[in-house]
Amino acid sequence: MVPGQPLREGLERILLANRGALIAVGDGPEVLSICTGGFLIDAEFSPQRLSELAKLDGAIVLSSDAGRIARANVHLMPNPSIPTTETGTRHRTAERMARSVDVPVISASAAMGVVTVYRHDMKHALQPASHMHERVSHALQTLQRFRQRFDSAVTALSVLEVEDTVTVRDVTAVLQPGELVMRIAEDIEENLTELGEEGRMLRLQLDELTDGVDAMCRLVVRDYLQATGRDPDRVLEGLRRLTTDELADPKRIGAALGLPDSRTELDVALEPHGYRALHRLARFPDALVERIVRHFAGLQKIMRASVGDLEEVEGVGESRARSLKDGLARQAESSILDRYT
Repeated sequence: MVPGQPLREGLERILLANRGALIAVGDGPEVLSICTGGFLIDAEFSPQRLSELAKLDGAIVLSSDAGRIARANVHLMPNPSIPTTETGTRHRTAERMARSVDVPVISASAAMGVVTVYRHDMKHALQPASHMHERVSHALQTLQRFRQRFDSAVTALSVLEVEDTVTVRDVTAVLQPGELVMRIAEDIEENLTELGEEGRMLRLQLDELTDGVDAMCRLVVRDYLQATGRDPDRVLEGLRRLTTDELADPKRIGAALGLPDSRTELDVALEPHGYRALHRLARFPDALVERIVRHFAGLQKIMRASVGDLEEVEGVGESRARSLKDGLARQAESSILDRYT
């Protein structure tokens, strides 16, 4: 029922005419068994027909794909003992109907000018497209600010890794805005789903602002995860379970990573394993990166290793060893330039 689709257009026509409606999307036996009266229509769906039929007092029954209008002016008779939180007659019937049969039930309120969709125990009020556009635009502006914070923190972390001066605080400064970016993106995604094709340009902005954030956070977790054998994905899940207030506390983030003394001290020195730096190199597969990290146990040792030292790792020949040395050297130079520009 996204904007631009026939059913949504029909609902908007009903509200514009200052009328209400009760619509069941599904005409199977389970629906018809609790319907009485009305007229058999069996006509192709159109927004105009839906709006005209809403002039009648009873409910409208559509096919399960909303492609046909099955019946109109019917009386829906769900079990009155089914609990409902609604007060209006139409909304109470819609909620009980949705809890009785496995079909979406729509209630359009003329007095409130709101369309509510019920399914099982859930309900969702549809928002006007203009309101949704405005909400998403504001959310994207907020997302952009957190993405800028994230990018700045990642750049700073790269510089500190080269200088071997990373602390717990620096790591959490990356993960905090990264997690907030993903949370805001999830909220925006829900709104874009409701906008449908009308939100296509906004979705492109969302994709651009979130590109690479999740992957970068995972690499940072892998770089600074202290407990051996812990799954980075489980650590990220732990971060996602933190409340917004908890996420604002760097010590909680450090504790989720198992960082030393993170509950009391944020300036404890850390050294990355080297996953993020090695993944930035071309033609270095994950398996090879893992072997290099395990062999040297720390980014500084990898950076100081000679070509001969690197060749000791299985799968690293002379050509790849030189490529690795040159690549890490370029990263270091770039980080130094970022530091002083």
